[in-house]
Amino acid sequence: MSNPDQIQRFLFDDTQVRGVVTGLQQSYQAILARDSYPRPVQLLLGEMMAACAAISTMMKFDGRLSIQARGEGALSIIQAECDNQADIRAIARWQGDISDELPPLQLLAEGGRMAITIEPANGKRYQGVVALEGDTLAACLEGYFSRSEQLPTRFYLTADGKDAAAVMLQALPEQSHQSREEYQEDWARLTTLADTLTPEEMLGLDNETLLTRLYHEETVRTFPAMDMRFYCDCSKERCGAALATLARQELDEIFEDEPLIRVHCQFCNEEYCFDQADIETLFNPNASQGDPGVLH
Repeated sequence: MSNPDQIQRFLFDDTQVRGVVTGLQQSYQAILARDSYPRPVQLLLGEMMAACAAISTMMKFDGRLSIQARGEGALSIIQAECDNQADIRAIARWQGDISDELPPLQLLAEGGRMAITIEPANGKRYQGVVALEGDTLAACLEGYFSRSEQLPTRFYLTADGKDAAAVMLQALPEQSHQSREEYQEDWARLTTLADTLTPEEMLGLDNETLLTRLYHEETVRTFPAMDMRFYCDCSKERCGAALATLARQELDEIFEDEPLIRVHCQFCNEEYCFDQADIETLFNPNASQGDPGVLH
């Protein structure tokens, strides 16, 4: 397949077009193993993860990029996140019985919206939101970039419940040395060739073979691939910080019925438990003996 669990950027020399090819295998399977996702949800998760990994290459700083879609159908939310280190995670929430034959994007039904969020480690958070318009996730993403980024962008996405892959092409800003006609001709030629891609090729060919087969008459310059992995940065400390934003009375009321407060990570299903001593430490660090920063 497209090199599994890798992100690889490429450029077409003498044009203003760049590209990214991504492949997911173990990282995709690690996420599917965390819940009993219906098949249409599995496929949409794979496509969204592959697309998120490709778009994340636009970040030139430490941070995280996420794609989230919400709708009023059987699928209430689906989200994928990838940071600049190629650590990726994803989640979906659905209800009811979902037919295996249902087209994935119909899970969100009418009225769905998609948001792409960029969160720099240091800096201002940016988010763009658009209505979900299109029959496929690829079409919706292309519409987003047409409206928000105003850069022609084409997505080719596929997933089969085991592997997932994406090819993204994007036209860079025009340069003064190139005419408008040449700019448009380059884009039309390169996307027309990419339109011939099949899911079998995307999931069955390695990056070099795929790009050579598509663009054997073009000069394609590839960059070193980045290894991708499933990774969730949740921790007891982060969950504790979230609990500390609640009113102390609310937490004390939970202990009237339960011996522990249990917090589940929505991405990896890890459970973190807090007893009354932990909560006391959160609100009054000096109350614990020894290292006041250590939770039970």
